Amino acid sequence: MVQSVPMSSALPTTSDNAVELGFHLPDPHDEQVSDSEFEHTVSQAWQICDRFDLQTDIWRGRILRTVRDREKRSGDGRGTGFLNWLKERDISKSQAYSWIEVADSADTLIDGGFLEAEHVNQFSKRAFVETAQSAPEVQQMVGEAARRGDHITRREVRHLSDDWTAMSSELLPAEIRQKAADNSLPTRYVAPLVRELEKLSAPHQVPLQEEVAASPDLDTVKQVTAEARYLAKYLQSATEVQALTTTPLDLESALEEALRVGCLSSTADMVNQAAQLEQTIAKLYTTWKRLNNLAERVYVDSGASTPHLRSLLTALAPLISNTPEVRLGDVESPLSQVIRVAVSSDLTS
Repeated sequence: MVQSVPMSSALPTTSDNAVELGFHLPDPHDEQVSDSEFEHTVSQAWQICDRFDLQTDIWRGRILRTVRDREKRSGDGRGTGFLNWLKERDISKSQAYSWIEVADSADTLIDGGFLEAEHVNQFSKRAFVETAQSAPEVQQMVGEAARRGDHITRREVRHLSDDWTAMSSELLPAEIRQKAADNSLPTRYVAPLVRELEKLSAPHQVPLQEEVAASPDLDTVKQVTAEARYLAKYLQSATEVQALTTTPLDLESALEEALRVGCLSSTADMVNQAAQLEQTIAKLYTTWKRLNNLAERVYVDSGASTPHLRSLLTALAPLISNTPEVRLGDVESPLSQVIRVAVSSDLTS
């Protein structure tokens, strides 16, 4: 249940309707102030600040979204105008889109009829965004709690979302849903199982569902959740590894064997690392090629009158060569070693 916090839902204001935050915080050195009184006072002040931040962020997000959409209509189509607008105000792109996300969340909850504008004050910022990303049924329950005057935190939203997921998902056997409903299986463990099963196709879901239905207990739920996670990781990574597409290979049979001998986790990590290595090799080659082109340009543009620039090129020679190398560790350490990589291409140019 979402717990109510006894406090006014309105932010402190001045007579001209401008918001003014002012608190009488307890003296941290005053021994006459009890721990419970101290905790209540600072928690209440913190909640008001949190709500104030949320309202401010909603309007910042709406402003930024308006500017962005205007630039989309009249700009160069690449968002350059919007980025320049942010730069002039020392706003990072990530911060801007974080505010826009909050504004979008407000539209989802208010325009969707789950929340009235005056109830926004009941939310922490993270709880507000979390609610907007939840299922409509969860949004409805959270909205009802906000209308009752409850203070909504991210923890309460996640708890309600886990409860709904565990008791309503058709991916779970009836035995698991029943145990989640009567609290004999904590929903915080059941909900992750649903999220992992959702990543899999039906043929891969069935054996996991049968396993957890045969033993509907907490240990089995945890084990099957882990298996589903590694299975999804294996299936996703396998499609990204070029080496697996150039060799006749039955990925499903390999998967069955990994499950049979109990090394699914290692197999999934192996395939994932292979995908990352291929991506790293591709990035290494393009970076090395770019470095060589730049070095060649600098060499052509320089000459005898630029000895220090030529010295710079000489120093970079170990990286520019066909076997770029780098030293790992301190040169004076006995554990130090030089790693060399041979770079070649099947293209002659």
